Amino acid sequence: MTIGEAAKASGVNAKLIRYYESIGLIPAAGRTASGYRVYAPAEVNVLRFVKRARTLGFGIERIQRLVGLWQDRSRCSSEVKRVALEHIGELEAKIAELAAMRDTLRELADTCHGDDRPDCPILRDLAGR
Repeated sequence: MTIGEAAKASGVNAKLIRYYESIGLIPAAGRTASGYRVYAPAEVNVLRFVKRARTLGFGIERIQRLVGLWQDRSRCSSEVKRVALEHIGELEAKIAELAAMRDTLRELADTCHGDDRPDCPILRDLAGR
């Protein structure tokens, strides 16, 4: 299938497919005599895998590792689990950081009168005062 067809079948746009090829995340596509990229169903499956991993927030390096593990039938599931648990730890840290930001902003918004007065604790905090 063409890059457009592979994009439609995988849900990954053509620009990203080219990028993933350029960084070696997916193998370089075969080419027709006229130079057009052609993709086999197996390559589209890899693109779907990558897309799903991206929706779960995995970065490119981890996705490369996961693709390698997925394609290695002699892999140990413990390695896959380790990769997932590392990612979970990072997600939990980000969630805690976002929650702290939310709580700070909520506290500042609660102390702001939100009226016609110029005094605003939100701006005062942002200014470092």
